[in-house]
Amino acid sequence: MAKVGVVLAGCGVFDGAEIQEAALTLLFLDRAGAEIICMAPNVDQMDVVNHIKGEAVSEKRNVLIEASRIARGVIKDMKDVTSADLDALVFPGGFGAAKNLCNFAVKGPDCAVNPEVERLIKEMHGAKKPIGFICIAPVIAAKVLGSFNPQLTIGHDPDTAGAIEKLGGKHVACTVDNIVVDAKNKVVTTPAYMLGPTISKVALGIEKLIGELLKLAR
Repeated sequence: MAKVGVVLAGCGVFDGAEIQEAALTLLFLDRAGAEIICMAPNVDQMDVVNHIKGEAVSEKRNVLIEASRIARGVIKDMKDVTSADLDALVFPGGFGAAKNLCNFAVKGPDCAVNPEVERLIKEMHGAKKPIGFICIAPVIAAKVLGSFNPQLTIGHDPDTAGAIEKLGGKHVACTVDNIVVDAKNKVVTTPAYMLGPTISKVALGIEKLIGELLKLAR
């Protein structure tokens, strides 16, 4: 049974993990018989957003605590997880990936990545274990693994694709129902809600990503 880490950036599309992407990731992993290890960095969110109004509110929330909502309370502090604990790793998207796991949302290509996120990605890559990045999360791969020129996709948004290229990645245009596989770096990406438009369409790409991730983990 493959042990797969799922990195959650909080809870909610505008300030945390995209819940539908996260739930689909967990569903397809469970359906494939994988052992799931949910985790998140124990840090404050960059901001908290009222999801009805789409506006930031003057409130503080913790990424790990919020992510535990999706994980039904079974979650690890990312600092306590190493590549030795995992066969594969996957990052659902949502603005939290670009706000809480890194600060791409405000810094673009000049972003910094959370130290624990960067550490675990580098450990997994160094151990030649596969990593999946969904939606906006591939920008993290470009930042951390840019020197290895990973092939990545966020769909076809020209600005984000340009940022990925600037960071050292090679962007490949992709439809929502498909994936881009970088076999050399063992990195798999899919656009998900970077394209949408609905959960059934997003599910097609995420299911393929999980299937390929588990194949690479064998």
